[in-house]
Amino acid sequence: MKPGRMVYFNGEFVPESEAKISIYDSALMFGDMVFEMTRSFNKVQFKLREHIERLYASAKYVHIDIPISMDEMEQAVYETIKINDPLFEEDDEHRVMIDVSRGLLSIYQDVVCSHKGTNVIIADFPLRWTVSSMGCLFDEGINAVIPSQRAIPAQLLEPKVKNRSRLHYQMANIEVSQYEGKNNWALLVDPDGFIAEGTGDNFFIVKDSVVITPEPRNILRGISRDYIFELSQQTGLKCIEKNIEPYDVYNADEAFMTGTPFCLLPVMSLNTVKIGNGTMGAITKKLLDTWSNNVGVNIEEQIMKWSKTGKGASGPSPYSFKNK
Repeated sequence: MKPGRMVYFNGEFVPESEAKISIYDSALMFGDMVFEMTRSFNKVQFKLREHIERLYASAKYVHIDIPISMDEMEQAVYETIKINDPLFEEDDEHRVMIDVSRGLLSIYQDVVCSHKGTNVIIADFPLRWTVSSMGCLFDEGINAVIPSQRAIPAQLLEPKVKNRSRLHYQMANIEVSQYEGKNNWALLVDPDGFIAEGTGDNFFIVKDSVVITPEPRNILRGISRDYIFELSQQTGLKCIEKNIEPYDVYNADEAFMTGTPFCLLPVMSLNTVKIGNGTMGAITKKLLDTWSNNVGVNIEEQIMKWSKTGKGASGPSPYSFKNK
């Protein structure tokens, strides 16, 4: 029988099906867990150190002590990739998920036969299954939908901490999933009415050849978001942070979203109203092509290829909540 994927679990490797934490873990009780997700290009990890640094910053903010150093965490990621790589197809990429939970709540410490203290879990999963439904979006584009659910501002709950307590994201996704049509993704505004972020992705518009993204105070500051600033500098584009409103999006020339799994996807409409000419804009394409050239992978072609061979999912996703 072919062995399955292995998961790093508190310093040991266990089969993926056996990587479990207690039902009394603080992560289950409170969503009390910080995490990061990374991806590879040609099986080489992209911005891994930046993801790890953000993980430790998130853990510091919520007072979770990670029992290993950043260097040890990085090494553990590479060991997890190495042990799983023989199970991946030749054209697969590694989607690494690092989860860190606070562990058992104190009242269960002495009565539950489970690991005590912080849990560090590193899983490695083929990226294709995360993005296999997204290939059509390069041609059809995302229709961003502003739901009634608002982004939670930093003065109420710090969104710059990447954590598993994300019910507001899920409520936005559930609402948007009820809209007619396809390719509907949630785009949150903050309580002041300014555009904030998607539910796991950052948002940009292009106006008069300037790349614009919301100010970073009320959003998760994405690693891919940061890379757009690098790409803009590389290509001679101006990229700025400023407050933008739905009005600005309606009147933008282009728009796109960024996220680790898919990198960059065009947003061609807001609430079904076309943005620009309703196609992927020239600057969006330029940024995507430059990203592809930098990493030695045609990102669009890779995802579209996986979409043609991807398996259909039967359960809920971030964009659909009805069993198929």
